Amino acid sequence: MPYESIAVMMFASLMLMMLTGQRVFGAIGFVAVVAALSLWGTGGSDMGYSAVMKLMKWNALLTLPMFIFMGYVMSETKLAADLYRMFHVWFGPLPGGLAIGTVLLMVMISAMNGLSVAGMAIGATIALPQLAQNGYRKEMISGVIQAGSSLGILIPPSVVLVLYAMIARQPVGQLWLAGILPGLLMATIFIVYILIRTRLNPEIGPPLSKAARAEITTAEKIALLRAGLLPIFIFSVIIIPFVMGWASLTEASVLGALSTVLAAAVKRRFTWTVFEEATRQTLAITCMFMLIILAALSFGAVFDGLGAGKVIENVFVGELHLEPWQILVLMQLSFLVMGMFLDDTAMLVIVAPLYVSLVDQLGYSLIWYGVLYTITCQIAYLTPPFGYNLFLMRAMAPKDYTLPMIYRSVIPWVLLMLLTLVIVMIFPEIALWLPNYVYS
Repeated sequence: MPYESIAVMMFASLMLMMLTGQRVFGAIGFVAVVAALSLWGTGGSDMGYSAVMKLMKWNALLTLPMFIFMGYVMSETKLAADLYRMFHVWFGPLPGGLAIGTVLLMVMISAMNGLSVAGMAIGATIALPQLAQNGYRKEMISGVIQAGSSLGILIPPSVVLVLYAMIARQPVGQLWLAGILPGLLMATIFIVYILIRTRLNPEIGPPLSKAARAEITTAEKIALLRAGLLPIFIFSVIIIPFVMGWASLTEASVLGALSTVLAAAVKRRFTWTVFEEATRQTLAITCMFMLIILAALSFGAVFDGLGAGKVIENVFVGELHLEPWQILVLMQLSFLVMGMFLDDTAMLVIVAPLYVSLVDQLGYSLIWYGVLYTITCQIAYLTPPFGYNLFLMRAMAPKDYTLPMIYRSVIPWVLLMLLTLVIVMIFPEIALWLPNYVYS
């Protein structure tokens, strides 16, 4: 059988396994093991051991538990609740103000944590009850929380960009800086959409009632501004030492975790119960990531062993004679389709190594492409049938938030993300200006 046919069968088998409801790492790992043993016999088992050793040598993965721990400490100690209260009193009087506050909260959470799951947990436990209490429609609540939480993988310190940096062998600092302006652009587009949508239909996002506004004093507004200093402090503790070369990536992540614990301790909220719960959740999420990466590395090794990278390159360049921009668009479309079925980490470890070399040969910046990939992952988080945030929302929200309603709620936000992706593709300097300026 031609190797091209084997590669197609592997992907088809993977999609079929995913449709059966198997865990992501189980489906990927099973297909990888069966394919390796079928192609190379007992020698194929070495690919699994090789993947383990490669995983153990990726020092940057040590940042993963640090960033996850930061997010859970913020959630358990209610530091994020203080931030949301600040946005609540300052933006609540505006139509759609609480939804705008939710987006801004997610931006600040993203600046302190590199994962979408932390934003989802904070949004579902803190923002959702307040939005529902103030009469917001369920579709608006579900959509803004899911879309806003996805900013966590684009705005630094992004764990996805760290993983991409390891695979593409690009500087993490430049990738983090490259994600700032596109992340803020996407948040701005979200806010503009909320303003327009609530102006056209005020019922979906009403302002705070007069009675609620009357209870908020000017002194409270000013006092709550201090809560906004926390994300600035933590973001600075992580980014400045790393970008300036005073600390390694791992050391910067440890500084971020320590600064979050320090902030919680100063407010006398860091208890043994908080530490135990945050540690337990961190261990669970970290193990899940490690298993997915391990399975995906094994799958990628088999796929690469078949020469799939050369096949893709020959099809795009040699047979179809496509222009570089057409190849780039097709790669992003393939990521969008795979994102409906695969986890972003699995997509990155399986397919990105094949595409990274092709992007490099086409003459595009791998820093810029890392941002495009991350935006595509954000879209994949929200696209049915297996969007990661869709199921997180269903698990964390009340029972009346049905899955069909959650699917409908994300449609406009996915379109806004696609708009951001197109803008960044047309104007690469949005992503490249800041890292070029800082590192020049």
